[in-house]
Amino acid sequence: MLARLSIRDIVLIDRLDIEFVSGLSVLTGETGAGKSILLDAFALALGARGDVALVRQGAEQGQVTAAFELPPGHPVRALMAENDIPAEDELILRRVQFADGRTRAFVNDQPLSAQALKALGMALVEIHGQHDERALVDTAAHRRLLDAFGALDGKAAEVERLWNERRARAGAVAAHRAEVERAQREADFLRHAVEELTRLAPEPSEETMLADKRAVMMQAEKVAGDLRDAREAVAGAQSPVPMLSATVRRLERRAAQAPALIEPAVKALDAALTALDDARAHLDAALRQADQDPGELERIEERLFALRAAARKYNVPVDGLNALAARYAADLDLIDAGAERLTALEAAARAADAHYREAAAALSRDRKTAAASLDRAVNDELKPLKLERAKFLTEIATQPEEGGPHGIDRIEFWVQTNPGTRPGPLMKVASGGELARFLLALKVVLADRGSASTLIFDEVDTGAGGAVADAIGVRLARLGRRAQVIAVTHAPQVAARADRHYLISKGALDKGKRVATRVAEVAADKRREEIARMLAGAEITAEARAAAERLIKAAG
Repeated sequence: MLARLSIRDIVLIDRLDIEFVSGLSVLTGETGAGKSILLDAFALALGARGDVALVRQGAEQGQVTAAFELPPGHPVRALMAENDIPAEDELILRRVQFADGRTRAFVNDQPLSAQALKALGMALVEIHGQHDERALVDTAAHRRLLDAFGALDGKAAEVERLWNERRARAGAVAAHRAEVERAQREADFLRHAVEELTRLAPEPSEETMLADKRAVMMQAEKVAGDLRDAREAVAGAQSPVPMLSATVRRLERRAAQAPALIEPAVKALDAALTALDDARAHLDAALRQADQDPGELERIEERLFALRAAARKYNVPVDGLNALAARYAADLDLIDAGAERLTALEAAARAADAHYREAAAALSRDRKTAAASLDRAVNDELKPLKLERAKFLTEIATQPEEGGPHGIDRIEFWVQTNPGTRPGPLMKVASGGELARFLLALKVVLADRGSASTLIFDEVDTGAGGAVADAIGVRLARLGRRAQVIAVTHAPQVAARADRHYLISKGALDKGKRVATRVAEVAADKRREEIARMLAGAEITAEARAAAERLIKAAG
């Protein structure tokens, strides 16, 4: 419920703080005192469109803050979670309107878009008035209210789930059918491509491996001659090895005569012979590697040419040929197995459609039963509101072939204002005063089902007096036992039934240079005087005071 409303620098309001309680609260005051300004400011905090005209003259910005107490299961908590707003016991909406036209919105001091603020505001508060198009102008709200009245929210949610499943199944059928048709159109190409790529049989990383091998073979061809010359020098006819070996043997025979002179030289010559033998072994190995089949290089080049030609033809990298072949083969399989798969998908889609239609038809039947109960309940409220010749009807147009996420019904609240007249949509047929009373009757019936926890009624008693005004007061008080109700009223019969009474007035500021709107709670012992003023006007008579006393006692 709304706990506090703070307004700063909005039109005639410079500074205003009001605390609200549960039950029925009324705001009264003379015409022009600022009741409309108060409601416009409150609507701004709830996400209404900003208006630079709301900023008090001379101020740079205006600000409205509305604090709400939230019970644990309040629907607005889901919206808070969607917008990453921490769950707290109190929800504070704040809207700043700048004089240059900009606005900023905050929830619990966290910046929020105006659209998200509006969604929160709609879940928290309903504002109803004679010509207020915010009240039930959207026929989708009529469906939601009927479902709430009939306790059909669970069934409606199941119908929506089945609708989404039905749509997903139908989408799967359409997508698979399109794939099969595409594959069939390309069947000849696919068969040729699969045959060609299967024959080519590309392997992963084959291009890189062949290119590296080709490079090694081409380099080997270039150095093979030099390798042979080197081997000839080391181990051929002109090799120094035989002469060096003979020299070592001669020196070894002389080693005993002069070991100190000969042994170092022998060791060095032995090392040279060993190095030459190692060089010969390395050269032999290099020659064996370079001495490859002359046709191998040609075969490698032909293979590379074939792979790269296929890659150009199919516009993929060589390494992508394998995956392409697999995809084309899968497309061919789709042609062969697609019909069977399509049959299975179509069967699942038909089953989903049948389940949806069955649930939607059952929901439609339940809605018609709930609508009959709702119509009876609302029509029972009309007679005391002097609408005894009028009739409330829940118009349900069922279109089984045109279902949607909310079922197969188009639901709209209609009224017949007089016998013999043509019924029509509530928002179009009822006049201002009638509309306000129809809405009040509807809210009385729906107060604890499908309504926001705070209800604002803006002068719904306009033009009503006597018994009608008293009937309006009775119903607002009844509503106040199930929801928080705040009513702007000119009817003393309504004011007399309030749990809390606020007086809106204008007073001079700055030695009469400007005026400001004020709101003060009317103490219990002062209520008689305000209600007497509402009865008598400017001059309060003893008779008016006595009448006010009777109204208060009757309400008590």
